[in-house]
Amino acid sequence: MSSEASSSRAIRHEEAARRFTWTEDGQLCVLDYTLEGAVASFTHTGVPAPVGGRGIAADLVRAGLDTARARGWRVRPLCSYVAAYVKRHPEYQDLVE
Repeated sequence: MSSEASSSRAIRHEEAARRFTWTEDGQLCVLDYTLEGAVASFTHTGVPAPVGGRGIAADLVRAGLDTARARGWRVRPLCSYVAAYVKRHPEYQDLVE
């Protein structure tokens, strides 16, 4: 998927459920988090196999990290995917608690 296509993905932030979501081909993709004060712990990234490999997980994590930055949250990347993403994208490492 091109970066233009993925960057146009309208990811939903479901604040009450503490998650970011995107539905691709009828499959729900999620990034779950908890929030304690101003610390967001990203706990799970889930993209069903039938829609894997399309950059969805990366887009979900980017949306979560951009929201954290905009709201002044610190981040705990407890999910291994989120931790690896932050490691590969140094522009987000300043958010890590």
